[in-house]
Amino acid sequence: MHLIQASTSPASARTVLLIALLAMAPMICIAAEPEAAKPTVMLPLPAEPASGTVIDADVRYRELTRGIYEVISNPHDGALYVASALSVPNVSGGIIYRLDPQTLEPVGAIHTDLRNLGMTLAPDGKRLYVTNSLDHALTMIDLETSKVVTRLHFTEDKDDKGHRYGPRQVIYDQKRDVLYVGAVGDPAVIWVVDANTLELRDTIRNAGRWVTGLLLHPGNGDLYAANGSGEILRIDPDSRTIRHRFKPAGETPAILLNMALDAGSNRLFVTDHSGLKTTLIVDADDGRKLGEVAGGDSMGILFNAERRELYISHREQGRVSIVDADTLAEKRSVRAGPNPNSLALSADGTALYVTVKTPFTSTYVASGVESILRIPLD
Repeated sequence: MHLIQASTSPASARTVLLIALLAMAPMICIAAEPEAAKPTVMLPLPAEPASGTVIDADVRYRELTRGIYEVISNPHDGALYVASALSVPNVSGGIIYRLDPQTLEPVGAIHTDLRNLGMTLAPDGKRLYVTNSLDHALTMIDLETSKVVTRLHFTEDKDDKGHRYGPRQVIYDQKRDVLYVGAVGDPAVIWVVDANTLELRDTIRNAGRWVTGLLLHPGNGDLYAANGSGEILRIDPDSRTIRHRFKPAGETPAILLNMALDAGSNRLFVTDHSGLKTTLIVDADDGRKLGEVAGGDSMGILFNAERRELYISHREQGRVSIVDADTLAEKRSVRAGPNPNSLALSADGTALYVTVKTPFTSTYVASGVESILRIPLD
């Protein structure tokens, strides 16, 4: 299907772009981490140094390219994958980098004709699903052949302002063998996509302004979505209807971004980078605000059940915090400037990966080479 770009005013284009490029909420893998395959091709690293490279002594650092976004650890092939939109003037397409999880050395790359943003894995680790937010598409990649299998173009729908939706986060529902794809738009939608064929099964509409984060609750089975209207939606994944619309901050303006769940205590942890500049603690049943995690602005967030820890990226502060999930005390702060973004746990849960971005230029491209960090947790 031919992809048609929608025209936008400079102001609206800027808003949609910045929201679409916010951090993802990566999934947590708990299986043992096998050794990655030996490099078959060494990718040249940028000669230009990245800014903000003062890192704690035990943190491994690697420059990649401009325009990197989500990172994900694959327990099945032992590799780390990083999505890139190649935010460079006069360059089109993107790259999925394959890195050694210990050294962060590039061990392969998948070149794509579209720009890459969010990612999730099939349960067997053989397929990678990638959102192409700026190109209004969803791509399936075979990791054994490193080739694009199929693609879904979201070209039919427009929001009330006539803008095409930008797919942001994607998560896998193993029980139903579908993907949920949150869209940036006003009002936003959530697409339900067949995980084997990428055929569009359904569209959950009226999902507020900009669907930013998605999460499946393993206990009650419901789908949760955070949005820029300050809402957390609780959705029945069978009927695909919105059960409840929670506003944990009340009428205070909030752009809720990413979520992590402590299923044992039934607490949602929800980040806000621009409005509240905090991390909310929310009851997953009724949406009540239970408290906040101190630390200021928050972007990416993960919960490590085994270690009882939260990991939060603070984009404006140029750091990542490690927080005791029970006492809410900050255990450690790791410098990760200039702008730490997405987070992922290693497959064995002993290391944290962080993508680090550089500020946008006036033309909304990356101002410098961007990088990835490996933070050991032991």
